[in-house]
Amino acid sequence: MNEALNEAVAALRPEMTAALQRLVRKKSVEGPELPGKPFGADVDACFTEALTLCRELGFETTDLDRYIGWCEIGSGDEMVAVLGHLDVVPEGEGWHHPPYGAEIVDGRLFGRGAIDDKGPVVASLFALKAIRDLNIPLRRRVRLLFGLNEETNDRDVFYYRDHGGEIPVLGFTPDGEYPLINGEKGILNESYAVQLHQTGAWKLVSVRGGVAGNVVPDYACAELTAPAGASLPTSAHITCTAIPGGWKVEADGVSAHGSHPEQGQNAIGRLALYLEQLPLEGDAQKAVAFLAETLGMDPYGERLLGHRLEDDLSGPMSCNLGLIEGDETHLWVKLNYRYPVTKTVDDCAPAVKAAFEAAGWALDQSVHKQKLYYPEQTPLVQALLGVYRDATGDRSAPKCIGGGTYAKVLPNTVAFGPLFDGDPVTEHQPDEFIDLDRLVQNAQIIAQAVVKLANLPLE
Repeated sequence: MNEALNEAVAALRPEMTAALQRLVRKKSVEGPELPGKPFGADVDACFTEALTLCRELGFETTDLDRYIGWCEIGSGDEMVAVLGHLDVVPEGEGWHHPPYGAEIVDGRLFGRGAIDDKGPVVASLFALKAIRDLNIPLRRRVRLLFGLNEETNDRDVFYYRDHGGEIPVLGFTPDGEYPLINGEKGILNESYAVQLHQTGAWKLVSVRGGVAGNVVPDYACAELTAPAGASLPTSAHITCTAIPGGWKVEADGVSAHGSHPEQGQNAIGRLALYLEQLPLEGDAQKAVAFLAETLGMDPYGERLLGHRLEDDLSGPMSCNLGLIEGDETHLWVKLNYRYPVTKTVDDCAPAVKAAFEAAGWALDQSVHKQKLYYPEQTPLVQALLGVYRDATGDRSAPKCIGGGTYAKVLPNTVAFGPLFDGDPVTEHQPDEFIDLDRLVQNAQIIAQAVVKLANLPLE
């Protein structure tokens, strides 16, 4: 453990905090593609801010067609990668602090992206600055990559790979948990659509809910026509309001990360279960009944598959009905499901597609992120575990998770930090924050890890 390096990182705390505030204040939710801005204007503006920050700190930067960028230290034929991302999920509702205000209260910096993943990106940047300023010898170059599309489809890193981006010999993404993530479930983001031909007095007029496929929705609502004088049943967490010609039905849930839907309560599923009780007819009734009976509030997709898909390393498949949109003529949903690390996509995807198609839905889009698994004795895993254990004294074993990171896309890479066991999990939640003491601690661990990997002997 290089104590001089730890001290140098700690001394950078004020600069680190100010830099993070600059990035958090840049709303970076993916928007419509624009010329020269593949992920929209907001993400591009945050990218510009990050590159500007690097140059202010004396780093040379590279911009690969506005898809991804990086700064680098050291020399050598081989490269170690630290890969973070600047894009964020939509802010959603329920905040007590401005989601892009970067307020600091009681040692916590609040804002969308503070922990996922702008805080770790800033920690990584200042880790590199401390290493450079101390002239610590490195046998390999170290590249900090600024990703811009991690929250949706990883098009940034795929573009990097497809356009000659150098592949690291070792690397990590500070976008998971400590002590280290050596296994990640495979992830499918799929959308399905169904056409509606409605008859009768009870009709769906509009349906909407959710903010992103990988976020458990905490709100969903529907408007429907109803006969004059018709009343609706009462139900917990459901609010019914009379509107001209019918009713508005609102369902409340509890938000959670899509990798752990069991930690939330799905408002779309709750809404479907309620609407199933109403005398809808034809296509609308069939579509609602399918969502209610096959998905509902089930976080594991058991009814969708007909069984629970699980293993001892990573647990059961998770399944999140993250988005719904619709009107009188159609419904559209987005499903995010994640299969265990010892299973394959063929163990789940065909059955999911078959279930939807049997109910009259058509697959609209499917994006698959392969699972990954690195055994604990892998040199990369052993090196990073050693850094973490030296820093904390914690001898915990590495983990397999349901969350997906860039490690699935860039070879020779695992997720390492930033969350410690017992830390509040606020990513994708209202009042997302990073504790500033943890920000510094992460920067210290990242700095030690960079030095370790840059000098690690490989056969």
